Amino acid sequence: MARRKTILAINEIYHVYNRGVEKRPIFLRSNDCLRFIELMNYYRFKNCPIKYSYFRRLSREEKENIFFSLQKSSAKLVDIFAFCLMPNHVHILLKQLLDNGVSKFMGKITNSFSHYFNTRQERIGHLFQGNFGASRIEDDEQLIHVSRYIHLNPVSSYIIEINKLHTYKYSSYPEYLGQQSGFCNTEEVLSHFKNKESYKMIIDDQADYARKLENIKHLILE
Repeated sequence: MARRKTILAINEIYHVYNRGVEKRPIFLRSNDCLRFIELMNYYRFKNCPIKYSYFRRLSREEKENIFFSLQKSSAKLVDIFAFCLMPNHVHILLKQLLDNGVSKFMGKITNSFSHYFNTRQERIGHLFQGNFGASRIEDDEQLIHVSRYIHLNPVSSYIIEINKLHTYKYSSYPEYLGQQSGFCNTEEVLSHFKNKESYKMIIDDQADYARKLENIKHLILE
């Protein structure tokens, strides 16, 4: 495996991404997406008492008790700011809180999801394309730009129109607009805006530009 170029340091923010091997789809149905989102919510904590495959079989009350205990007493590996799931790849914006936190977090969610996916599809082998990619966020301007890029992915890829982006439930965007509860730390980004509507405006204003960039991306890649 190739050595990672980007050093993952505590209290630094990263745009993390990965995709299916040979660019194959990794989310085939709604339940696949929901499973991956639940994995992110669960494995962001350091001291999860049981594997997620066992956790999901518990009663609602038992699950709530475990989450209450984790939130009260367990350190977090990462703080998740934003995410978006696409048919064959995933984007996550997060902060590393503990040493090696990002790698542990990504390892747990991708390994768990790969096992689930392979079992369901009766396949073997790698599901994700090698090690995940990571780019460090260097300043507030880049933080805002990357969060916008992540949330606009379904629009730039022509999965959904901009006027319906708020209904795309496989990203953190509805959470940013206050339309659904979640586990993301939205304040890190929203603190740079007057209100949620101001953030929505920068998303709406860049929709056409994002699609243009997507259309010419193959021309500018090395």
